[in-house]
Amino acid sequence: MARPREFDEAVALDAAIQCFWSRGYEATSVRDLADAMGIAGPSLYNTFGDKRTLYRQALEHYVERGFCDRVRRFESQLAPRAAIGAFFDEIIELSLADDQRKGCLIVNSALELAPHDAEFQAALAAVLRDLEAFFYRCVKAGQDAGAINITLPADDLARMLLGLLMGLRVLARSRPEPELLRGLVRPALALLDGAGTSQRRSRK
Repeated sequence: MARPREFDEAVALDAAIQCFWSRGYEATSVRDLADAMGIAGPSLYNTFGDKRTLYRQALEHYVERGFCDRVRRFESQLAPRAAIGAFFDEIIELSLADDQRKGCLIVNSALELAPHDAEFQAALAAVLRDLEAFFYRCVKAGQDAGAINITLPADDLARMLLGLLMGLRVLARSRPEPELLRGLVRPALALLDGAGTSQRRSRK
């Protein structure tokens, strides 16, 4: 009869995320992971596979717990324009609270792994497409409701917001200044609230 595992897989995976997030993929050794997760090397391999497989699981867990949860909350509770604003508000607060300046694991992975790893490039591209799709849904719904500027296509505005998010997360690692980060976001939100909103409402 197999012995039951003496550790909580979810807790161990959270520890692996923190380890990869703080050190980066290449700088993190299997010993680092085993120590952080509180398990022996053989248990790590038996449960999670090799370092590469564990990183993929950690990244998926990070995306689900962070981005996916955030999207579900805001899309279900807020109007489209408010959801976009709340999304960036929360990202700024997370960035300012990041004392270790770890940044975003998605962005970090895109910079470290995607350029030379086709599998991770494809996985990260899918995550970024999901981010873009969230912004597109919000913008399009807001435009249809007359609450967001219609003078620019929804897909262009969604791409702008995606680029803003990526840039904000990178900049926050070296200059986590509240007014700087909020100043990046304000012009983009002002563009969403541009004259095209009143034009749409006036035709209704």
